[in-house]
Amino acid sequence: MSDSASDGMTTGVEAAAPAKARTPVNWWAELRGLVLMLLAVMVFHSLVAKPFYIPSMSMMPNLLVGDRLVVSKYPYGWSWVSPSFHVLPRSGARLMPATPAYGDIVIVVPRGSNEDYIKRVVALPGDRIAVVHGQIVLNGKPVPQVPEAPLRLRVDANEPCDPADFPGLRFRDATGHDFCELPILRETLPNGASYRVIDHMEQPLDNYAEITVPAGHVFLMGDNRDHSADSREPLALRGLGGPVPLADVGGRAEFVTLSLDGSETRNPLSWWNALRASRSWTSLHPEQAGAAAVPRS
Repeated sequence: MSDSASDGMTTGVEAAAPAKARTPVNWWAELRGLVLMLLAVMVFHSLVAKPFYIPSMSMMPNLLVGDRLVVSKYPYGWSWVSPSFHVLPRSGARLMPATPAYGDIVIVVPRGSNEDYIKRVVALPGDRIAVVHGQIVLNGKPVPQVPEAPLRLRVDANEPCDPADFPGLRFRDATGHDFCELPILRETLPNGASYRVIDHMEQPLDNYAEITVPAGHVFLMGDNRDHSADSREPLALRGLGGPVPLADVGGRAEFVTLSLDGSETRNPLSWWNALRASRSWTSLHPEQAGAAAVPRS
C-alpha cells in the first residue's frame, strides 16, 4: 500500500476516535474563588477606599444629590467605623490616629445610628466655636464669608429646587429651562481652606451658643447651612448632637467620580444622557485662599 493510502487510513482512524471526556467543574474551587474575591473587595473598602453616594442636599453647592465619590479610609487612622458594614461595637479606640484639617469633608456615623453622614470639619479639638446669624465664630473671631456671584444650577430630578426649600430662587430662562439661582458665600478657615456655602434664609440653626470642642472630637457642619442636620442639630432631630468623636469619623472625601441627574433607569444606556459631565473627577479638597477658584457646578 502506498504511503499516501496509509496516511489516509490513519486520518480516518483518528477522526473516528472518541472525544476526550470533559473535566467536571470544581464548584467548590469556583465558590472559594468568589468568596476570596468578595473578601478582598471588603478589605479594600474597609481599609483603603470606598465609593459613596450623595443622597441629600446638605452639602450643596459643593456636593449634589446624585454625585458618586471616593472616600479614603486611612487619613485619620482606623476605628470601629472603618469596616464598610458597621458590624463592630462602638469604641473610642483608633489605630494610627490622626486629626482632620480644617475644611476636610468627612463621613461620620452619628451616635445611635448606623447611617453614614457627610459633613465638613469647621472646628478642631480645643477650639471654641459659636454660630451667630449664620456666621461661624471660631476662637472669638468671625470666620470670613465673602459674597460671590450666585450659582445657577439646572433643575433636574435630583435637584428639583423645591420652593419649600429654596423660596424665590427658581426661575425659567428664555430657552424654557428651569434653574435654581443660589446665593453663594465663600468661607475661609484659619488654615486657608476656602469653599462655597449657601445661607439664604433665617432659621434656628443660624445661632449656636459657644462651646469648646473636647479633646478627640471635631465640630462638623454642612455647606448648605439652612438644610443640614449636623453638629448644631440634636441627635433627636437626626443631627450629630454637638462635637463628634474622631473614632466615629470613617474617612475623607477625595473626588467625584461621576454624577447623574436622576433621569437614569436600570438600563446602563440611559446613564449617558443622565450624566452631569462637568462634575466628573472634581476634587473635594478645599481650595486655598488666594488660589484660583475652580468651578464645581
